[in-house]
Amino acid sequence: MIIMSSTYSQIYIQVVFAVKGRENLIQKTWKDELFKYISGIITSKNHKAIIVNGVSDHVHCFIGLKPNMAISDLVRDIKNNSSKFINEKKFIQGKFQWQEGYGVFSYAHSQIENVYNYILNQESHHQKKTFKKEYIEFLNEFEIDYKQEYLFDWME
Repeated sequence: MIIMSSTYSQIYIQVVFAVKGRENLIQKTWKDELFKYISGIITSKNHKAIIVNGVSDHVHCFIGLKPNMAISDLVRDIKNNSSKFINEKKFIQGKFQWQEGYGVFSYAHSQIENVYNYILNQESHHQKKTFKKEYIEFLNEFEIDYKQEYLFDWME
């Protein structure tokens, strides 16, 4: 009898990315359809889409990551396929694109509920805090060195 070993993991990440030019293009009328589509991309890559949500200019994806794929490849696939989806559906006039780059932050199992609720409540959260302030707080909280000039294009 041959016994096969398996890989076990517990990796939770939050990925944050923005609309090109930080334009407010993600509309309430179709954002749920977009977020379900993004969840489907994550699931089709054999990861767990815990929650996908956002506001008009950026998206948060909370993912149970399997170690079978580089995060950069997963984010590339999410952004490429979702922008193609938006353009094929003609949700906006002109061509939709995501900005280059993204933020990715890791969490412990004990933090799942807090992160889930944070992402779930994006609309009310952003009535009090701008995306720029939120994103820079993430970078500082996770002690990530960054250069201001390489962050997203901010709409002030």
